[in-house]
Amino acid sequence: MNNSWLIFLYSLFSFGQNQYPRDYFRSPLDIPLQLSGNFGELRSNHIHSGFDFKTQQKEGLHVYAAADGYISRIKISQSGYGKAIYITHPNGYTSVYGHLQSGFGEIEKYIKNEQYKAKSYEIEVLPTPNDLIIQKGDLIAISGNTGGSDGPHLHFEIRDTQSEKIINPMYFGFDDLLLDKKKPQIASLWVYPIDENTIVNQFKRPFLLSITQQEDGSFISEKVMAQGNIGFGITSIDFDNVSWNANGIFSVKTFINGKPDFGYQFDTFSFDETRYVNALIDYARYKNLGQRIQKLFMKNPYPLSLIQSGESNGIINVSSNISQTYRIQVSDFAGNRTEVFIPIQYSSLPEKVKEAPVTSKYLVKVKKDNIYAAENVSVTIPANTFLDDFYMSFHVNHNTLKLDEDVVPAFKNFQITFEDSLATDNDRGKMFIGLVDGKKTYFYNTKKFKNSFSIYTKYLGEYKLIKDSVPPRLKIAKSIDGKWISNQNELEFIVVDDLSGVKSYDGYLNGKWILLEYESKTNKLIHHFADGIVDEGKNDLKVVVTDNVGNSTIFETQFFRSQKP
Repeated sequence: MNNSWLIFLYSLFSFGQNQYPRDYFRSPLDIPLQLSGNFGELRSNHIHSGFDFKTQQKEGLHVYAAADGYISRIKISQSGYGKAIYITHPNGYTSVYGHLQSGFGEIEKYIKNEQYKAKSYEIEVLPTPNDLIIQKGDLIAISGNTGGSDGPHLHFEIRDTQSEKIINPMYFGFDDLLLDKKKPQIASLWVYPIDENTIVNQFKRPFLLSITQQEDGSFISEKVMAQGNIGFGITSIDFDNVSWNANGIFSVKTFINGKPDFGYQFDTFSFDETRYVNALIDYARYKNLGQRIQKLFMKNPYPLSLIQSGESNGIINVSSNISQTYRIQVSDFAGNRTEVFIPIQYSSLPEKVKEAPVTSKYLVKVKKDNIYAAENVSVTIPANTFLDDFYMSFHVNHNTLKLDEDVVPAFKNFQITFEDSLATDNDRGKMFIGLVDGKKTYFYNTKKFKNSFSIYTKYLGEYKLIKDSVPPRLKIAKSIDGKWISNQNELEFIVVDDLSGVKSYDGYLNGKWILLEYESKTNKLIHHFADGIVDEGKNDLKVVVTDNVGNSTIFETQFFRSQKP
């Protein structure tokens, strides 16, 4: 065994031997823990960085500090973690609590004070170590469904404070709270031809292999008959004894003729590398069919620190007169594992079905800058934006660019520029470049210079130069005009913008700015009277909503309210 494989084995198996404090952190909830998402789960454009704890399908549960420390960061956002609290602990770690409904007690007062100071719902503040001191078990927040959440739950993370790397919470004793005696499952097994000369089972495209369970619980696949370089991919899920839903796996290790070949283990990673999940999976298949096949090879290496590989990067050369056995071992954190054995044999059988010829004349070369232009559109793709060379379709029709399909992942921004010499100055102020996906248009912050409009993006697809002259639609959920609403605790509005999207929203009671909480999933704007801005008796209300190109809608009314018991 050469030195590179000694390093590979050490790095692959040694992480779990590091001593993390297993009794330092408590559960952030006071209910039995169940996962709706685990650490390392493969998500859209990212790897899941923590645990998603179920909250009994509702909001309003108490959230507790996992350990002593101080609140070092509070971030309130329409997207991402929504309302999130970060606690820095004296042992060198930081815990994170996301998708909250609100803070609790003095913490919520601090949040509201900062929002009113900034006159903004979205804030990011960094309290000093003496501002909000926390003890283990303190009630810090109420669970919710804010930000990019698909349902009520608590997102929980543990990070290394200095490096900001995220660490699997299982290492801190959470495995004791999540009983797991179930083996991971390999749902499908694929073999990939690595280059254009490879034929595998008489095809030049990925091939689904059938697997059969053996008496000892392991699996064996049908024989792979190939010539050239091949790699493998799997879809795999894991279950524990208490959560009752599928989660991601913890570890994959592969072996060729008993020798370690390729692997990755979800221990720790940094946020700046998480987009490489799009290289780890078969991205085209995911975008077309929604299926995440985890590739057990790297055609071109990429910087995802979770991966440990030797010189072959998981690629197997199948040549004449050599039979090989490939083994995949999938494990969970508790050590439950599933194995599949794949016999590999050389075959000189020809391709069954000839692949359709490539019709595009635009070859994107990874190692060089690429510039394409037609009519009034140009696209500039810097070197190393993609991992592999590929033929890209490129069509322009008036103010519409069809730049292939989103089936090849980009890892750097590339530039798209439209020219429009016919637009007036007023028109240009209302124009933007948008990504069109079916009936939905995604706004891009568009730089404008004279007749030029430019954006930076990481997605192939259809782009349009769009004029938006329609202001947002704004209405109050329940009419209050001229009414006494002393029994009403909040004001609720519905706001919708079909093109560039909502950028800002401001409310005023009797000329004073009021906080409006915006939930983009439901298109709701809400003001809580508990903020204490409302006057006794008559109140004049004004709400202004503005979209991303400056169109505004103003809602005004008058109501009456008594604060007396």
